[in-house]
Amino acid sequence: MIVQRSAVRPALAITACAALLLTAGCSSGDDSPAPSKDSTSAPSASGSKGSSSPKGDVPPAKGSVSVERTVADGLKSPWGLAELPGGDLLVSSRDEGTITRVDTKTGKKTVLGEVPGVAPEGEGGLLGLALSPSYASDHMVYAYFTTESDNRIVRMIYDEKKPSGERLGAPDTVFRGIPKGTNHNGGRIAFGPDKLLYVGTGETYDKPLAQDKKSTGGKILRLTAEGEPAPGNPFGDSPVYSYGHRNVQGLAWDEDKRLWASEFGQDTWDELNHIVAGDNYGWPDAEGKNGGDKYHDPIAQWRTADASPSGIAYAQGSIWMAGLRGERLWRIPLDGSKAAHDPQSFLEGKYGRLRTVVATGGDKLWLVTSETDTRGTPEKGDDRILELKVS
Repeated sequence: MIVQRSAVRPALAITACAALLLTAGCSSGDDSPAPSKDSTSAPSASGSKGSSSPKGDVPPAKGSVSVERTVADGLKSPWGLAELPGGDLLVSSRDEGTITRVDTKTGKKTVLGEVPGVAPEGEGGLLGLALSPSYASDHMVYAYFTTESDNRIVRMIYDEKKPSGERLGAPDTVFRGIPKGTNHNGGRIAFGPDKLLYVGTGETYDKPLAQDKKSTGGKILRLTAEGEPAPGNPFGDSPVYSYGHRNVQGLAWDEDKRLWASEFGQDTWDELNHIVAGDNYGWPDAEGKNGGDKYHDPIAQWRTADASPSGIAYAQGSIWMAGLRGERLWRIPLDGSKAAHDPQSFLEGKYGRLRTVVATGGDKLWLVTSETDTRGTPEKGDDRILELKVS
């Protein structure tokens, strides 16, 4: 059952994650241990529906990453990241339910306030952030978070003139009723080039939800800024844009406005997918490359020890993908809607679990670590935001 602002219904029942864990492996989930340092990457898999039509030159097989500086440290369970006009950053704390502004020149952190209604548990809590496409005039910040009953999306006015801790206005719920669970809550939100809101959700270990087009679990949703199903969605008056997903935590667009999404696999393959409206991405019937016509194959896949992909960004002709269990940053060069070359990894094990990556223009990325999310090794140090230069 789909529940949205215009038709609020009781949230979908929560599947008991602990019981399911007894019968289903989840080696690539956030709850997995870090891999050994001698783990190797799997070859990429080309999708069966790809086409080659790049706007510019195809990027080379080998790229580079340099860490320019640590922008800020001392962060607690950081998850979502949004860049403000002028270059400062907003970062969400999954477990504390707060949004903090980071001055990217000095590293100073200012807590804007706590988002009411956040109920952290397992992988749930305050997750993705996005700025309104009209932020310059409306100062709206959107947030995806877990409550006691569901996952939902709210928007809040950010008033810089108010005292620290009181700068977030009361949340206005724009969409509710996304299934919640201990794990697989999805959580990434982003406004696309069409100024519509895209939402990555998880199936909360209730596998049939991913194939049920009446559920918002295991989907990518496409909404207006007010939380209504976007005009032109593939299933009529439904927010569902694509389905058959296990747990989507990364969304990004390339220069030709193609949508890309990262997805957690179970025991075999993690995925990078090119998203096409209305397509079925296979879960739970297919994990990784299937090779048939029924499901849309990923353009690249990884053994689950090497990825556990969360945030993604597009820069320099490639998708850059943050790995949690894999503790590395992946570069996937693109040729239209296909992978141009095999994925290449960077920073393996140097900064621990990597949660979010955001393009900041040109060859620069912001990268957020995730060592304080109860599954990392916080004795290595608190979480941080890094500035990267990539090619």
